[in-house]
Amino acid sequence: MAGGVLVAGIGNLFLGDDGFGPEVVRRLAASDGLPPRVRTVDYGIRGMHLAYDLLDGYEALIIVDAYPGAGPPGALTVLEVGPADLGNGAFDAHGMNPVAVLANLGSMGGILPLTYIVGCTPAGVEEGIGLSEAVAAAVPAAADAVRTLVRRLVPAEPAEPRSS
Repeated sequence: MAGGVLVAGIGNLFLGDDGFGPEVVRRLAASDGLPPRVRTVDYGIRGMHLAYDLLDGYEALIIVDAYPGAGPPGALTVLEVGPADLGNGAFDAHGMNPVAVLANLGSMGGILPLTYIVGCTPAGVEEGIGLSEAVAAAVPAAADAVRTLVRRLVPAEPAEPRSS
């Protein structure tokens, strides 16, 4: 989908609140309210899969992930990320470190698209399935934050002309 927007849910659903990104992406996919030029994918912990998909030439990337931001569990953070923010992360083909995936994209022949992170402060990332109450409550607001970014990134499609 060259030229579109990729919304990437990142996280391990077996580690409590680390499953935040995949849950938000599932919610967005079920809502069917995103434009056709937007692709939503639950990458889980498949960093190599995300790296290869980014080689398709997306205009923008929105990563949704648990993010130890400044705030209590459930607090949302929206950041724009550029090449200077990435440093040199060691890439693990069998894991998911979003910074390493993005930092190594150039070595794979890709270009970092305009990139945003929609992150949520986790209450815990210990073994266990399911989000904490605070993080689960933040899922709808995170989905709204993604929709807001998408509206900024993808121009509205012109209305179809009506026949009289």
